[in-house]
Amino acid sequence: MQAIAELLGVCQRTLRRWRIHISGKGFSVDQRKGAQRNVAHKLSIQERQNIINVINEMRFAHLPPAQIVAILAEEGNYIGSEMTIYRIMREEGLLNHRGRARQIRKKREVPMLEARGIKQVLAWDITLLPSPIIGRYYYLYMVMDVWSRRILGVEVHGEQCGKLAGEFFDRICRDEKINKESAAVLHSDNGAPMRSFTLAAKMAELGISLSFSRPRVSNDNAFAESIFRTLKYHHSYPHRRFRDILSVREWVDQFIAWYNTEHRHSGIKYVTPNQRHFGLADNICEIRRSTYETARTKHPKRWSRHIKSWQQPEIVKINHPRPIKSIEG
Repeated sequence: MQAIAELLGVCQRTLRRWRIHISGKGFSVDQRKGAQRNVAHKLSIQERQNIINVINEMRFAHLPPAQIVAILAEEGNYIGSEMTIYRIMREEGLLNHRGRARQIRKKREVPMLEARGIKQVLAWDITLLPSPIIGRYYYLYMVMDVWSRRILGVEVHGEQCGKLAGEFFDRICRDEKINKESAAVLHSDNGAPMRSFTLAAKMAELGISLSFSRPRVSNDNAFAESIFRTLKYHHSYPHRRFRDILSVREWVDQFIAWYNTEHRHSGIKYVTPNQRHFGLADNICEIRRSTYETARTKHPKRWSRHIKSWQQPEIVKINHPRPIKSIEG
């Protein structure tokens, strides 16, 4: 039986079930899912088309199959069962939108980006900082390089709009020499300044592609959100409101200088964003690796496993699926 089961591509249990079914009922039917079967009571082409014509009538355009068969039965008309009508509606694509009912929104595609070097993928966002007046805020515009984590630029304004965002990126791209040859992608959430026509036109002029997070999915822009969290939990962040916009700009400049030159980022093996951005990280990590190798050579019994990996990540990804780890039984 095992040889027959392997030949048919099924397990022995399935083969035994087939044998019982055939011997018990006296006929042979392929019970596998998706197998072709001859159905004696199958609808004719005319009957199927009649059902399609009926459910497309104006009076039935907004109704589900259960209500359609009920109304037809009251009129003494039977064209098929509720399940038959449902199946045909599904096959004809008539279930998603009926009449004037609000269409079901299609799920937004998950943004998937990867950076293999600087100036390839940029992330930006705007966060609110408290002003002296309750209910009013200053707006911090920030753009970062996803691969190196370096903050490329910040500005603080009293409002958020597409015009200010366009001017902000014009200065950033000029200072960082980002142009059409860079083929950069700018990723952001769905805020009004990010979606503005003014910013889109400026990005097209600079040769920068736009990428957007899914609505209400903050993790799609996790790199920018992470910087804002670090900013607002920094020990120097004011416990009270900022005095004025000049004091905000002064404090933000100090934070950016610290973040780029002193902050050892866990995502890039605890080097600073500037060290990675300007090509110093690999040498630093090699010194660390050499230090660990020397320590293991002196006391090999203290090292039961491999030394700590100091290798810099070559690729930084946004939302790429993680590899599935195999589970050995």
